[in-house]
Amino acid sequence: MTTTKAVVINQYGGKEQLTDATVTLPELFAHQVLVKVKATSVNPIDWKLREGYLQQMMPWEFPIILGWDVAGIIEEVGSQVSDWKVGDWVAARPDTTRFGTYAEHTIVDDHLLAKLPEEVSFKDAGALPLAGLTAYQALFTHGKLRAGQKVLIHAGAGGVGTYAIQLAKEAGAYVITTASPKNHQLLKELGADEVIDYHTTDFETTLSEIDLVLDTMAGEVQRKSITVLKPEGRLISILSIDEDPRIQKKGIHAEAIWLKPNGEELASLVKLMAEKKLKSVIGAEFPLNQAGIYAAHELSETHHAVGKIVLVAETESNAGSVAKF
Repeated sequence: MTTTKAVVINQYGGKEQLTDATVTLPELFAHQVLVKVKATSVNPIDWKLREGYLQQMMPWEFPIILGWDVAGIIEEVGSQVSDWKVGDWVAARPDTTRFGTYAEHTIVDDHLLAKLPEEVSFKDAGALPLAGLTAYQALFTHGKLRAGQKVLIHAGAGGVGTYAIQLAKEAGAYVITTASPKNHQLLKELGADEVIDYHTTDFETTLSEIDLVLDTMAGEVQRKSITVLKPEGRLISILSIDEDPRIQKKGIHAEAIWLKPNGEELASLVKLMAEKKLKSVIGAEFPLNQAGIYAAHELSETHHAVGKIVLVAETESNAGSVAKF
């Protein structure tokens, strides 16, 4: 078993519950690897779980290590791991367990790994897995997006939104998104064909015949999204679907999704990143320690962070891999 330094919670609550600890990780199963964490990121699931909102879904024992993105270096492999070796640079969205990635080391099932080429930094890769896979699965696995279709992506400047805009554009879709004016130029550079200022423009009255809506907001935004969808359009939410008689009346496919970690899909996203067809928009960077994670949670909870919030292993642990940052 490996003993590792980590930032944990020992009970549910506010950011003050994030504390330093030394944790003994479980023994590696046959198809698992131990990864030295070089970068991870903060996603809303992190602080929602910290607050206790997900405790019925995930009734874990304490201490809990939060964080479910990782980019790093393999330090140990399980007895039946054949495609990976010690020293490989990898990224992953590990399974959601209480042994997360706010730590010096984390455990990942080998089928969830994606190899990192030299062109992709630990920082960019550490931002990618959870939000990038969510965007990919929402658009294509569930949204069935095809070239030439019109997609409306809400909150385009967020973590999921920034990846979704790029992926939809790469697939040949016509991309519409909503954002504050300060982020309009960024989103156009990412590939958005139209950017709507949600402060001044009601998209419900200006859009129509949308093939797919990627809903990251729920509530009133979701209600208005039903209006702009074409008959038999698709409404994919990363939160929940509210009951609305128009869904059935218009023949809309409405679905709330939960990300499924997938190493092959992540590898395809990393390949796009290496080819400069996809990038991580990193709005803030903090050190991977208690103070850095506290500040990162504080920013994430405002719902106004641009792109991803990344946590990077402290400088002294980066020796030998500086070029990857």
